Amino acid sequence: MSDISLTGRSLVCGSAQGELLYTDVGLSFWGGVDPFSGEIIDCHHPLRGQCIAGRILALPSGRGSCTGSSVLLELLTGDNAPAALIFADQEEILTLGVIIAETLFKSSIPVVCVGPELFTTLRQRRFARIENETISFFDTPPLGDWAAKVNNTDSTPAPVRPTLSRVSLSESDQAFLSGHHGKAAQEAMRIVLRMAELQGADQLIDISQAHIDGCIYTGPASLRFAEQLVEWGAQVSVPTTLNAISVDQCRWRAQGIDPAFGEPASALGNAYMAMGAQLSYTCAPYLLDSAPKAGEQIVWAESNAVVYANSVLAARTLKYPDYLDICIALTGRAPYIGAHRDQGRIATLRIDIKPLDTLDDAFWPLLGYHVGLLCGSEIPLLCGLEETAPSRDDLKAFGAAFATTSAAPMFHISKITPEAMSESRALGELPPLRQLTVEPADLLTSWYELDHAEARQVGLVSLGNPHFSLSECAALAKLCTGRHKHPDVAMAVTLGRAVYADASAAGYVTTLERFGAQLINDTCWCMLGEPVVPPTARTLMTNSGKYAHYAPGLVGRQVHFGNLAECVETACSGEASGRLPTWLTGVATRQGAH
Repeated sequence: MSDISLTGRSLVCGSAQGELLYTDVGLSFWGGVDPFSGEIIDCHHPLRGQCIAGRILALPSGRGSCTGSSVLLELLTGDNAPAALIFADQEEILTLGVIIAETLFKSSIPVVCVGPELFTTLRQRRFARIENETISFFDTPPLGDWAAKVNNTDSTPAPVRPTLSRVSLSESDQAFLSGHHGKAAQEAMRIVLRMAELQGADQLIDISQAHIDGCIYTGPASLRFAEQLVEWGAQVSVPTTLNAISVDQCRWRAQGIDPAFGEPASALGNAYMAMGAQLSYTCAPYLLDSAPKAGEQIVWAESNAVVYANSVLAARTLKYPDYLDICIALTGRAPYIGAHRDQGRIATLRIDIKPLDTLDDAFWPLLGYHVGLLCGSEIPLLCGLEETAPSRDDLKAFGAAFATTSAAPMFHISKITPEAMSESRALGELPPLRQLTVEPADLLTSWYELDHAEARQVGLVSLGNPHFSLSECAALAKLCTGRHKHPDVAMAVTLGRAVYADASAAGYVTTLERFGAQLINDTCWCMLGEPVVPPTARTLMTNSGKYAHYAPGLVGRQVHFGNLAECVETACSGEASGRLPTWLTGVATRQGAH
């Protein structure tokens, strides 16, 4: 008999049993879980080194990258998937990965949401059995056939329960469901509608454009999914851009990429273009001429782009999972929930930032990283930064790091972001549910999380995560003019084709190439590995809070973090200075830090 049982909300039906692996820290599957082994590789996560294969994974929520759904799809079509997922809060990115696996590949696991209060009671439990919405927990495995099944998990997909739809459908929605627009659009609408039901939407809305994150190659399943849609005749119904793919499509062979990876990664990009998407290949679609206007209803995936679109441009999108993005692009219809609605954009958490003097460009990604850790899925309002005048590049760096450590779709900064010109508006005329203060000492702690490498010697300077803007190219070119990098240091910058063309016309590309930098199009640092990351380089330096977080797990390197000028100095000397920025030096001195 079970020691305890509880009832949650079944997000995906099914039965499973196995050892329980619990954490109270959200986890991004992209950059956090190896899709081919199930090992947790996020060096900042308390479960680092644990394997989720065959275990029931209990976590409060996902976080970070929209590509988590794709990583879970790879696990589900391989042999290293978890037996089931239990969440505290409703989670959509990972749940969508299960839904895609179930719909297209007939592989599934149960997914259950139990609520924050019940979730904390799971901490000391060792084994669990799930039957749809019911979870039974055991401190020791029962006798009988249980022991054999703990290590060889019995996870049985259950048929989707027929429900009376709460979603009001238009005639055009019904036409998609009936197959009038072809098999691909029909399946896409079924997936959109299933997610809308799960999210509690009562209607769908028209969207004006889409940005697809699912073009990142995570393994064979990601390509099988896209090619199946092409085979079914998929064509996007709204203007659609593509995120950075996993290789520089024109130069990956010259860069020494293994064809076993380069060919399917390039083919995946081609498959999405065959559906009518534009050849954009950038993780910063807000830098394109097609960037949305304030109030525009869009469907963007790619976590940093979502946060920037909502927060800085005041456009409206959810943090869409990979694969749901293309389903909505095929139908032009999205669930009317969350940040698409006024009430879904209200801050519930106020964070007061204690002032610091003489800030540089490393402040913003550091602050974004730290604030994201505090937020979970709550939308924050940051106060105390009213006199800092961040640039669009600063807000881009902040948003990318924030999106890495949080699950929230946006942020507000008082008097800076467009929907926070008044604090009362950002808070929806209500008091915040929570209020926190960030002290300089808190930021110092997060600095050492990002700048953690022991060796001073650096073999790679990594820039462009997210993709560089034209103004960032200009700033870097100014720092590099008349200089040349150290012969033992590689320096590479990733940027989209459109920005590259403008930077070339302005002369910045010539300056950077004379310095010794390599400029890479189409792909981004979260997808790059060896040999672009030199095999001999054991330590890298970056000005990206996002990449400083992901690099140890993705490429197995230690990281130095610093501002753009420090990155250039390191590229020239071959060694990181180890200096703190002036705005943190006093804090470290007071704490006796070194």
